[in-house]
Amino acid sequence: MVTVEQVKTCLQPVQDPEIGLSIVDLGLIRGIEVDPDEGAVTVKMTLTSPMCPLGPEIVEAARFAVSRLEGVSKAEVELVWSPPWDPRIDANDEVKAMLGIWD
Repeated sequence: MVTVEQVKTCLQPVQDPEIGLSIVDLGLIRGIEVDPDEGAVTVKMTLTSPMCPLGPEIVEAARFAVSRLEGVSKAEVELVWSPPWDPRIDANDEVKAMLGIWD
């Protein structure tokens, strides 16, 4: 059975190519749902901007990463826009430091 933590771990290497940082560390992952009976995983994520020119590639990279997990029969990525991404709130502390965001 696939766990939410396994899905999050498999998404860690997926990067926003414009920023060069992990989508997990940037806080772009909004939720992960696992249906253990079906082996289906749905990832809800956002992008740094609705106009992100590489959005489709990022979404596909995330979907592909999840689909490769053992036990996953169906992987979907849904884009969500509310609330909008805010690095001051969503990014982890390491990313905030890299981006020069100081609380």
